[in-house]
Amino acid sequence: MLRILTALALLPVSAAAAPLDWLPPDLPPAPADGPALCPGAFLTPAQGRAVLDAALKQFPDRASWEACASHLRGSIQSGLNLSPWPRRTPLDPVIRDRRVHDGYSVENVAFESVPGCFVTGNLYRPLRAEGACAVVLSTHGHTPVPATDGEYGRHGRFTDAMQLRCAALARMGAIVLSIDMFAHGDGIAIYGAAAHRQPIALTIQTWNAMRALDFLLSLEGADPRRVAVSGESGGGTQSFLLAALDARVTLSVPVVMVSAHFFGGCPCESSLPIHRSPGHFASNAMIAALAAPRPQLVVSDGKDWTLNVPEVEYPFLRRIYGYFGVERQVANVHLADEGHDYGPSKRAAMYRFVASRFGLDLAAVLTPAGDIDESRGRVESPATMRFFNEANPVPDRALRAGAAVDEAVRRQQRPE
Repeated sequence: MLRILTALALLPVSAAAAPLDWLPPDLPPAPADGPALCPGAFLTPAQGRAVLDAALKQFPDRASWEACASHLRGSIQSGLNLSPWPRRTPLDPVIRDRRVHDGYSVENVAFESVPGCFVTGNLYRPLRAEGACAVVLSTHGHTPVPATDGEYGRHGRFTDAMQLRCAALARMGAIVLSIDMFAHGDGIAIYGAAAHRQPIALTIQTWNAMRALDFLLSLEGADPRRVAVSGESGGGTQSFLLAALDARVTLSVPVVMVSAHFFGGCPCESSLPIHRSPGHFASNAMIAALAAPRPQLVVSDGKDWTLNVPEVEYPFLRRIYGYFGVERQVANVHLADEGHDYGPSKRAAMYRFVASRFGLDLAAVLTPAGDIDESRGRVESPATMRFFNEANPVPDRALRAGAAVDEAVRRQQRPE
C-alpha cells in the first residue's frame, strides 16, 4: 500500500541579504524595474568564467561557501514563488495498466502535486528486486515533436532515449519514475502546449519534482538513502534545481545543461528571478554546486553551451567539493564530438556512475565484452504510455490553465 509522505526534508535556506560587490563589473546591468531575469546566453563564456573565479575568491572555504549556499537556496526558493513552501496535500496517486517486459515492468501513473494539478508519468520497477531499491526520478528536455506524430507524438517521456534509460535502470535494480514537463505529454490535453511557456511552468515543474520524490519514496521497497535524479537539457535544469533544494536527493546527473554562461532558453528555466535578484547571483554552475557534497556526474558535450565544462565549470565544482574533502564525489564525462541530447554514450556514463555509487547490478545491462547493452528494453508506443485517454479521461476537477495552477499553489501557501 502507498504511504503518503507528510514532510519534506529540505536543505536549510536563508533569506538574509548578501552583498554582490564580488561580482565582475562588466555583467549586464539589472533592470531599473521588474524582475532581473537571465534568459538564454545571458553572459559571454568569458564573463561566465569570471563569475566563477570571483565566487571562489569571495567564498574560499567551506564555512563561507555554506553561508553562500544557504543564502542562494533561500533566494532561489523565493524566486520560484515557492516561499513559503506549499502545504503537502494528498497525492491521490493512481497506478494502472501494468506491462511486464524483460526484467522489469512499466505502469502508467498520475498524482496531484496540488489539488487539481496532475503530474503524469511512467513507473518502471525491477521484477526481481532483493531488499530495498534505489529510486531514480527521470526528467526530460524539450524534444521536438515530429510533424507526423501530432501533439501526442514520441517526445518527452515517450522518446526511445527516455524509455531505454528507465528500462535499463529498472533492470539494474532501481525503481524509476519518468514524468512529463508541465504542459507536455499528457499535460497537453489538460493545459494546452502554450501553457509551458508561462512562468508558472518553472514554479510547478520544481514543485512537481519534489512531489514526485514524495510519491517514489512512498512506494513499498523504496530506499530513502539512495535517491537520484537525472535529465537532459531542460530536464537537466530540473535535476540540478531539485538537488539544490531537496536534501532527499543523494545523487544527481544533470546532462548537457551545467553552464557558467547559459541560463536556459525556455521560460520553464529562466522566466523567474532564480538566478539574479538585488541580493543574489547564481549561474547554473553555481546552482549545480549546491549539491555538494552529494555525488554528482555532470555530462557535457562539444556542440552546445557545455563545451567548456572540462576547463571552466568542472574545475569550479571540484573546488567546491574539495571544501568538503570529497573531490571524487563529483565527476565529468565530456563528449567533445557529440551534441545536445541524452544519447547512448551519455546514458552509458550515467549507468556506470549510478551503479558505482548505489550498488546497482551493472552486469544486467552489459555485454560479455563489457559494453552497455540496452537491447532488452522495450520501446512502447505513446498511446500505450499515456495516462489519460478515451477510456480514462481527464477528471472534471483538473485545473485547465496555467493561471489556475498558479492560484492553486498560492492557496497552499496561505495560512489555513
